[in-house]
Amino acid sequence: MEFPRARQRLHQLLQTPNFNLAEAALCIAQEEYPDLKVDDYIAALDAMATEVQAHLPDVAYPLRVIQTLNHYLFEDLGYVGNQEDYYDPRNSFLNEVINRRTGIPLTISLVYLEIARRIDFPMVGVNFPGHFLIRPEQDDVDFHVDPFHGGEILFAQDCQERLTQLYGQPIEMQSSFLSPVTPQQFLTRMLMNLKQIYLHLKELPKCLAVSERILLINPHSEELRDRGILYFKLGYWAAAQHDLTDYLGTYPSAEDKSLINQLLDHMDKGV
Repeated sequence: MEFPRARQRLHQLLQTPNFNLAEAALCIAQEEYPDLKVDDYIAALDAMATEVQAHLPDVAYPLRVIQTLNHYLFEDLGYVGNQEDYYDPRNSFLNEVINRRTGIPLTISLVYLEIARRIDFPMVGVNFPGHFLIRPEQDDVDFHVDPFHGGEILFAQDCQERLTQLYGQPIEMQSSFLSPVTPQQFLTRMLMNLKQIYLHLKELPKCLAVSERILLINPHSEELRDRGILYFKLGYWAAAQHDLTDYLGTYPSAEDKSLINQLLDHMDKGV
């Protein structure tokens, strides 16, 4: 099977240390929008960064830089978190987020991160439970930023309150809740969001395409099981058997081992 050109380019990027996250995200979008011109959106991010650069304070204190970024993105350009139609697939595609100036926490954060990187103010993403935040990379900075909510600045106590609201009871903050994500983890989360949306919409071929790309990033992950089940549901039994057998070989103590064996037995009997 020959994969789409966008998939091939994504694979190439993933083999490159410190690959361009925006380009990788646009390659993901390009499978949905074959006419998408990646360079045009990279240029759009460059232009936004140039405009921000012109308004930066003479002394680049982190909070003042954040205020400049927030004013530009959320007041001048009008970016806003899409709370009305959160599960619209377009919220997960970077080109649509740039075009429509709305998206989910992950993708609005990506626009923010890309502009910050271009103005030499590097920031990182944070997989906070139930949400996605970003923060400056400097070790002495003690706050996070929530791009989905207009660039709201969150200090330690604010994050703790968010956590309590999320769980409905006091929960002890753990360092893992605020640990930075890698570019690979960022893309995986983006694809997992899309996968859940397509499952909900019962668009199994698109769901399979997403699952295949997750496995480009994490070849030996539990996604092998999910892709195998998707292959099975779509009638590709040989591919399903291959994935599910690999899954059991990789995770011999998996809790769903008996269910997967039943499925393999079902295919072996050709039922």
